[in-house]
Amino acid sequence: MAPEVQALLGDMAETLYDAGGVGLAAPQIFRSLRLFIYHIPASRAGGDAVPLSAVANPVITPLDDEKELGWEGCLSIPGLRAAVPRWTRIRLTGLNEHGEPVDQALSGFAARVVQHETDHLDGIMYPMRMSDFRYFGFNEELERFPIPLPEVL
Repeated sequence: MAPEVQALLGDMAETLYDAGGVGLAAPQIFRSLRLFIYHIPASRAGGDAVPLSAVANPVITPLDDEKELGWEGCLSIPGLRAAVPRWTRIRLTGLNEHGEPVDQALSGFAARVVQHETDHLDGIMYPMRMSDFRYFGFNEELERFPIPLPEVL
């Protein structure tokens, strides 16, 4: 990728780590590019961590019809979180930070993060994906009064 995109990716990584997030899309920092970065720390991976990765021009394809309701927050909407339905298994294609093809299957939290970040590229914020607004609230309140999620959608 071009040097200016490489510099942007460095700035995005610094912002992501400073904010304690797991993903950041270029439109969140006022850049109209189909580009995002993400990483999954071991503490959130439920197994294998995902190192910092960049994806340009992502395309997501669900690998089956299974969806799961899970909690999401967003650096663009601080202090809130909601339960959002997402596909549990996806195929991600695009280009990495070196301009090389990306083609991988993702599941679990990694699949959720990639879908969330790709939504940003299409102007979609997570509340727009919600199916039940009873599962939407302030982080502090949801920590004090946890709401169990239903097992099926």
